[in-house]
Amino acid sequence: MLPRFEIVARHRPVDVVGSTLLAERYDDPRAQQSSTGALPLLAPFAAVELSLSGRGGGTAASLAGPDGSQLSAVVDQGRVWITVRSGATETVHRSRRHGRTRRSPGRLALALTGTQVSALTFEAGSWVLRARVDLAADHVRSPEWLSGLTASWTSTEPGTVTAWRAGTFGQLGLRDIRLVTEADGSAYRTVDGSVLLSATSAGPGFFGTAHTSTWTLDAQGGVRRGAELYFQRPDRPGGYGDHATHVVRDGDRWLVATSTWSDFPDDKRARADARVAVTLAETSADLTGGQHLLTTRALDLPTDGPSVGVWDPHLVRTGEEWLVAYVSARRFFDFHPVLASGPSLEALTLRAAAAGRTATEGSTLHHDGAAWRVLASDGRDGPRGRRGRFPVLDLDLREIGTVDAPYPSNLPWPTVVPPDPADPDDRWRLVTFDGTPSGGALAGYGTHGDVIVMHEAR
Repeated sequence: MLPRFEIVARHRPVDVVGSTLLAERYDDPRAQQSSTGALPLLAPFAAVELSLSGRGGGTAASLAGPDGSQLSAVVDQGRVWITVRSGATETVHRSRRHGRTRRSPGRLALALTGTQVSALTFEAGSWVLRARVDLAADHVRSPEWLSGLTASWTSTEPGTVTAWRAGTFGQLGLRDIRLVTEADGSAYRTVDGSVLLSATSAGPGFFGTAHTSTWTLDAQGGVRRGAELYFQRPDRPGGYGDHATHVVRDGDRWLVATSTWSDFPDDKRARADARVAVTLAETSADLTGGQHLLTTRALDLPTDGPSVGVWDPHLVRTGEEWLVAYVSARRFFDFHPVLASGPSLEALTLRAAAAGRTATEGSTLHHDGAAWRVLASDGRDGPRGRRGRFPVLDLDLREIGTVDAPYPSNLPWPTVVPPDPADPDDRWRLVTFDGTPSGGALAGYGTHGDVIVMHEAR
């Protein structure tokens, strides 16, 4: 039986540059008008960030590929736009409504997230998306293009750029938070007793701008960056930012099950042919830090009828068999929990489906001390009586209770963290997220959310 939970902390780690690979600070910026450096990456998730003095007249942050292509975010007297150069052709992309800063920006950033390019400015303490364009070109995923990438900046006014850095893209918010577990479902703990979480690092837009990351949650409820995970699909080359992930420590290897959201279309008209699947990676690399491109294979998950997608995998080995909880969608977005089991992850059969639910996801396996249960999240678009709550289901996916915890906005997942057996003062925790956006109006849906930490109420 789970206790009652209450919110004790909120976090919003926002970093346009996640892992810094290049950095310079200028004692005398008046002597500087440009700089450049190599920025080899594993996947198309990169950012260049400039610290500015004044309005940033004629200043550009850029990424250049080995084929001569160049992507730039430009600011000039408060106007912001993107230029894309390919061969002898250069195009300019600006937003009529959002392309002018409201005050002098303290920073300018260029972000490449999947195939989308964004220009952001830092104003009044927060990042604002000022321009964006979808390249609709998969060459940015190729290892050859990524390995030859360079980052740079230029300015027509000496003294404008006081410092710069470049590296991987970080996040505007975190969602899809899961506990990293041992194969038996227990929490994976570091030597100091902290636990690891996997999360979706939200980009400046829809699903295609996000990727998977890991984070450390310490005993005080603070979070800090771990690893950045990218995936190579079994049916195509290149690096993808697939997300909605479960990371499992199984002996001396990691298993990483993830959902193929990273090329899901923004355009509703394109979704007639869209599909979402689950892939599985196996690696001995250290997934508590660094950057990793993981080779995957398909994880075949059975469904209870026609399905346009499966996502949100959660894996547990009970000793006798594997249990896999996930979501299946009859159409986008009408989805419900499903449970499969089998002697191996290659031999799973359908065990149960909660077909009466239409907006329930985040399926999470949890042992309550007596039996395995499935925790889930009933979104606010669900039917009456099944909205805005965390149901507890048995292995036949029949509801037997609810988690007594505040239900934030959007579709938060019920990630429970049991007390550390080595710490008698430790309490149950529940870590989730909400739908708080970031990045301004141009970013649209997908930039959520805050990390919400709850403790067992006393």
